[in-house]
Amino acid sequence: MNHYTVEQSAFAHFLLTDKKSAPLWLLVRLYLGYEFLMAGWSKLASPAWFGEGAGAALQGFVQGALGKTVGAHPDVYTWYASFLQSTVLPNLVVWSNAVVLGEIAIGLGLIVGLCTRTAAFFAFFMSWNFLLSGTVSINPVLIMLAIGVMLAHRVAGHWGLDRYAKPLVRRMFRSRGFPPTT
Repeated sequence: MNHYTVEQSAFAHFLLTDKKSAPLWLLVRLYLGYEFLMAGWSKLASPAWFGEGAGAALQGFVQGALGKTVGAHPDVYTWYASFLQSTVLPNLVVWSNAVVLGEIAIGLGLIVGLCTRTAAFFAFFMSWNFLLSGTVSINPVLIMLAIGVMLAHRVAGHWGLDRYAKPLVRRMFRSRGFPPTT
């Protein structure tokens, strides 16, 4: 097996791998988690977003996005509008409940620092989908912060439950023979 060495600037090393940057990533995680948790929490209390009769709010959101596909410079790509029409509109209750539970799970994961990289990925993915739907709002900021947390995954959860969960998971998998030794 070949081994390669890639040099990294001192700033990039500090930001992405040095445990001294953990307080910075804690603040980023807390802010990002708070935004998602509050968004999900407010939707959880709304029957238009969550429950058996959910979907009314999402239907309005999707219809608004579909309305942004016209003109010389549409805000929503036609391929994404097609996805919304063919996949989201027929299953509004499922998607609406998924958005609410997803936002809450992302928020809690980031706030407590458990599965930080996964929570940041889904924060990125959800914000990206809102952006593709023509909703700019705070989504570009959330996307950039989520990318930062994903890149700094080694230290982003250091001041959180990942600090204890990662070694535990590694020990559990090693005791079962994972990864296989060759």
